[in-house]
Amino acid sequence: MRPNILFLMNDEHRFDVLGCAGNQVVRTPFLDQLAETGLVFDNAYTPSPICIPSRQCLAMGQYPHTCNVRRYGEDLPPFSNTFADHFSRNGYLTVCAGKLHHMGRDQMQGWLRRIGDNTHVSPNFIDDYRADPVKPLPGCGKWSQRKEILRAGIGHGPNTHDTDAYALEGALRFIEQHFCDSYYDRPGAHQPLMLKVSFNRPHYAFLTSEERFAYYLNRVPVYADEPRFDHPVLGAEDLHVSTDSSLTERDLRRATAAYYGMVEETDADFARLGRALEAVGQNLDEWIVVFTADHGDMLGEHAAWEKQKFFEGSVRVPLMIRWPKGFAGGRRIPQNVSLCDLYATFCDLAALECPEGLDSRSLRPLLEGGNDLRWDNECLSHFGNGHLMIKRDELKYQCYGDDGPEVLFDLARDPLERINFVDDVRYASDLEKLRRRRDSLGYY
Repeated sequence: MRPNILFLMNDEHRFDVLGCAGNQVVRTPFLDQLAETGLVFDNAYTPSPICIPSRQCLAMGQYPHTCNVRRYGEDLPPFSNTFADHFSRNGYLTVCAGKLHHMGRDQMQGWLRRIGDNTHVSPNFIDDYRADPVKPLPGCGKWSQRKEILRAGIGHGPNTHDTDAYALEGALRFIEQHFCDSYYDRPGAHQPLMLKVSFNRPHYAFLTSEERFAYYLNRVPVYADEPRFDHPVLGAEDLHVSTDSSLTERDLRRATAAYYGMVEETDADFARLGRALEAVGQNLDEWIVVFTADHGDMLGEHAAWEKQKFFEGSVRVPLMIRWPKGFAGGRRIPQNVSLCDLYATFCDLAALECPEGLDSRSLRPLLEGGNDLRWDNECLSHFGNGHLMIKRDELKYQCYGDDGPEVLFDLARDPLERINFVDDVRYASDLEKLRRRRDSLGYY
């Protein structure tokens, strides 16, 4: 039988807020153990540093300019060939508990079963088959990031804890029913399963339990008095993504502590899922287990919060894969990879033919190791119509169309991303190659 797949996912989870990433403060024992016995990708990137495009690109194995989902509020056309649809058509029972972030009328997009309350059609959904989208009322929509920071602390957030609680409890009930079904005695373990559990946390609102908040409050690192990057996009003073001069270090500390608390909460919930599978007789060593996030959060670094930036804190994501039956664990993989690559990887590991027309590359050669790997060490990230990042080796090139000048970071020389090397003559040859690559994409 084809392998079962457990796909774990967080929202807005920075790559470095994990014990296995070297963070000495956060408590993530389940994910640390997954990393220790699996494989960790140290340079995994989102195809778009904002929720909806990132998730739909992951689902399609395509970059935004290919699947035509480039901004918040857009969605895939109904009945798209997502990896869930592909696996459903090839004998898998595909079940998602939690967040998929579809805005259109096809809320399943290939999944045979959905669990949780994250299923609704947006009244102002933008697509080609709705000619007159509904405009939101004045005062509706997102609060400013300043307000999110100021209300951070101890509490229970409806967009995070409630949604995730439905997802977790529903997933736990499904596991018992699918593998045991002690009531009707009709278990479904004979069918291969792809189970995705996708949490909203640690996405704001920044609220966590009293015990966790107290633990982290005086321990977390805080990005205070950070200089803004001199760039109209990367250094934009937008309250939706940036801090404010009236916010104190204590305000930033409280928001960061709550964020860390939510990361720990998701780790504990993932552990509950693992115990539930073991309780019904499943051996997780036989499962493919994947963990990632849709993008990160700046948490005040470069005086910015949220995402929508091509800084590492926003665009780089955690990614780990464990399958002891298929490959040895305990390694870290330095190559540049994309969340888009998961589609082809799932197909390869499950021995399914991969559809044509994807931007996805199977990660299997990297997972299996070896000394003669040939990997195109590049990944892309897009945002909106005119913002593009090309990461090749340690160089990270960015262009912003009419919104701002080009940026070139060299993470080997400047891991904190403080210096723009675009005018440095030592990079002239590399810059010309990156520009040619940009032009070949036809993104503009």
